[in-house]
Amino acid sequence: MLGLFNFGGGEVVLILALVLILFGAKKLPELAKGLGQGIKEFKKATRDVTDEMHAAMEEPPPAPKSLPPASTPAQPQQTVPQSTPASKA
Repeated sequence: MLGLFNFGGGEVVLILALVLILFGAKKLPELAKGLGQGIKEFKKATRDVTDEMHAAMEEPPPAPKSLPPASTPAQPQQTVPQSTPASKA
């Protein structure tokens, strides 16, 4: 795959000459400026995404939500009979 784009000096000059013929000398600076701005925006977007990924990886994970305590049915209270003093006659 890398051999496909292995241009030498002659090929680069030929491509630049074709671009100059197709677009003209007046349009070339505008094309270069637009290409430069596009590359700049792409790099900025890539850097922003990378920064967000790093920030997300450094954040501690959110604490798990705690559930409210389970309500248990009311236990019937056992009544203990109180002893009454026995009266002696």
